[in-house]
Amino acid sequence: MDRLQAMKVFVEVVERGSLTAAAEALDISRAMATRQLEALERWLGTRLLQRSTRRLSLTDAGLEALPRCRQLVELAEETRLAAGARQQEVSGLLRLSASMSFAQQHLAPAVAEFLSAHPQTQIELLASEHAVNLVEDRIDLALRISNELDPALIARRLTVCRSVVCAAPAYLAARGTPLAPQQLREHACLGHARYGSEEWRLRHEEAGAEERVPLPAPPRLRANEATVLLQGALAGAGIALLPTYLVGPALADGSLVRLLPGWEPELLGIHAVYTSRRHQPLLLRRFVDFLAERFDPERPYWDAG
Repeated sequence: MDRLQAMKVFVEVVERGSLTAAAEALDISRAMATRQLEALERWLGTRLLQRSTRRLSLTDAGLEALPRCRQLVELAEETRLAAGARQQEVSGLLRLSASMSFAQQHLAPAVAEFLSAHPQTQIELLASEHAVNLVEDRIDLALRISNELDPALIARRLTVCRSVVCAAPAYLAARGTPLAPQQLREHACLGHARYGSEEWRLRHEEAGAEERVPLPAPPRLRANEATVLLQGALAGAGIALLPTYLVGPALADGSLVRLLPGWEPELLGIHAVYTSRRHQPLLLRRFVDFLAERFDPERPYWDAG
């Protein structure tokens, strides 16, 4: 048995949802794909997929094996491509998705620099506040700010996303300054329509204690885009929990004041995610490497100050 090929079959079946689609993608017969998958299961000594006439689903063993098989398949492909990649001219179109605020503040300048260095490339940047389906929307690469990622996608951690609880001086002068997390319930809090609109998770750096702070319901202002919440906070509408990549300048010039010293909101990862069905593998790899070099893994440039 060609174990690497069998792993490719397994990964493709999961990503495409059927043996027939996987076989077509790998240019083999459905019968061959079935034999490869069964051989892999015999070698591992466990069933990876539950098969029925209507659908395929991963077993517990399959869930555990999938990321490892995908890693080996990707490593083999990257090794094959790396031998000649250094002399290749990067070219083609990359369809990229990211949140509106991160795309505006940090991704657009990065894209401009990359395009300048690689004149044969084009990038289509789709800014959206919801997680797009990479296959259905034909997205080559998405940047996700989360600690909970789809296990069916390949993810590379680029850096971290820190957040702060903050408010405008005018709001604090009128309503007072909360000194403990639970005092936030007495204030007007601004909530994201999709994330953290019901409670904020705060952790004390030294004590290690964690507080889950229920927010007043409904929030005085709710929006599905972080920049709107930033503008609301600047105008004195209330207290907001916002990423430092967005509020750094306002904190630096005093337009916003950081609250609850010692208490830190949940630290999130910023990941590059993509499927293994890469239309422009060299372009994708070069752009992800470029972002990884631009964003320090633990202290990105927007937190350096």
